[in-house]
Amino acid sequence: MKEELLGKLKDAVINGDPEEVSKLCRRVIEAGIDPMEAIEKALVAAILELGDTWVRGEAFIADLVAAADAMKTGISILKGEIVKRGGSIKYRGRAIIGTVEGDIHDIGKSIVATLWEASGFEVIDLGVDVSPQRFIEAIKQYNPDIVGMSALMTTTMLKQKETIEAIKQAGLRDKVKIVIGGAPTTEEWAREIGADGWAPDAISSVELIKRLLGIRD
Repeated sequence: MKEELLGKLKDAVINGDPEEVSKLCRRVIEAGIDPMEAIEKALVAAILELGDTWVRGEAFIADLVAAADAMKTGISILKGEIVKRGGSIKYRGRAIIGTVEGDIHDIGKSIVATLWEASGFEVIDLGVDVSPQRFIEAIKQYNPDIVGMSALMTTTMLKQKETIEAIKQAGLRDKVKIVIGGAPTTEEWAREIGADGWAPDAISSVELIKRLLGIRD
């Protein structure tokens, strides 16, 4: 029964059906299944599987976005149950992420944030059009291990450089690993502006931040 229920939950996430995910999560709880096991074997597994499918060109961005929303619905319910039982979530690390100032593109950044969360990281999503000062404030407030900056236009990618410089000026550069991404960015650009890493897509960004933090599966 457990494997069947977790399989259905995984399928509901892949199908991007938050209503079905909600129902199945409550059935998981009623059945006495470990919520953390459900998160790992159903919710996380679904997103990673769909992410691989997307990289192969066999799924669309819209599929990932819908699945990400469904996963968040499930994680909210199951995390709530973990806390209710007196437990806590053990994260691999903490990350803040945002699309830089002047850029309002959200989808790519949100997919990256979802995959990071699915891979065991606590993620604080700062949203879009995030100023250098807001990044600095978030670093001070959340003390993250990783700072992710997205830019989807050649004009706004310059803000990645400006933001890194501002973080240096604030005396915070050595406290975080900075990764960048976005359609116009490259590994060469990342080196030029002093970022710690660059990822060409959401899936590879997961391996990048794990490598930067010395995490091995």
